[in-house]
Order: sequence, then structure tokens, then C-alpha cells
Amino acid sequence: MGSGKAARKRRVVYQYVFARHKRDDRAINAMVDRAARQQGRRRRHPAVEEGLFVRIDATGKGVDWALVERARQIAGLKGHVTNLSVDTMDGAAVIAAYHDLWQGEKSFRMSKSDLRARPIFHHQRDAIEAHLTVVFAALAVSRYLQDVTGVSISKLVHTLRTVRSATLRINGTEITLDPDIPEKARNILSRLPPTGH
Repeated sequence: MGSGKAARKRRVVYQYVFARHKRDDRAINAMVDRAARQQGRRRRHPAVEEGLFVRIDATGKGVDWALVERARQIAGLKGHVTNLSVDTMDGAAVIAAYHDLWQGEKSFRMSKSDLRARPIFHHQRDAIEAHLTVVFAALAVSRYLQDVTGVSISKLVHTLRTVRSATLRINGTEITLDPDIPEKARNILSRLPPTGH
């Protein structure tokens, strides 16, 4: 892909899914119907969208059947582009990785709300990077907790937020206050593996 200094190696892994084929066919049929309705109408301003399968020539508008046939030939196919070699990740692994992208997107939505990633009140680069590092560390820990407990990140944050301990120093004497752990929090904590695992 690309040329000159911008040239880079890529490969495309194609996947066919019958359910996607059915969805694509429905969409193609709807666009063909739309194109057929354009037939015989006057040409509108070029900026106005005519529809994917509308052919415009000297005789007027009509359905571009060659384009429709091409769309039907690739119905159900989806290509996944990667720069990883086959030795590093085979086709099935590339497809599986793309299917798991929603997990990352879900994490970013979560990090902006429950993990308080935003707003950022810092102005210096180091402070901003430190803030985001803490947020991503919290995200990594919360994703791990979600995986081992089966409890959503949102519920984890809201349930465990009140579980806090404190160390007080009064006249040189340290006093440690153990946290008060509610029953819901105890249920979550009981699902964690023993320390050291």
C-alpha cells in the first residue's frame, strides 16, 4: 500500500458470513429500488446525492446493472487489513482481533465516565501524561477485575468506591482504620483469586 517513502506492506484477510450476505442483499435491493425510481427524472444539481446504483448518461438516468452485479458478487464479504505477517497472526486470529475491537471501544467509553478520565484540568504535558497513565492503569486493573469476577466495570467502581482505609498520625502515633466492607463488596472480593496468582 502507498508508494515511495509512504510504501508499507499490508495484507487483507477476507471473511464471508452468510448473515452479512443477507443484510447486504437487502441493502442492495433497497438501493436498486431507489435507482429505479430515479429513472426518467431530470438530473438534479451535481451536489445532490443520486444514489449508488444510478447511472447518468446522455439518455438520462437509469440503473447501473454492472455496478449492481459487482455489489452482489462481494455481498457477505468483509476485508480486514493488517500489517502483521502470517507467521505472527493467521487469518482466523486477525478476524478474531477485529471482532474484539468493541471491547476496546467499550473501555474508552468507560474510561471517560466512571474512571474520571475527563475533564483534564492539567496544562503541562507531564501532568497530562501522568493523569492519563493513572487512568489507563485503573482501566487495566478494572478490566482484570471484570474478567475474574464477572461484574461490569461500572458496577465494580460504584460498589467498591466506598471501601477505603486510612492511616492517621496523632502526636507521633499511627492509627490504621480498617475499611468497612459492605456485603455487596464482600461478594465481589470473594470472587478474586488468592493473592500471588
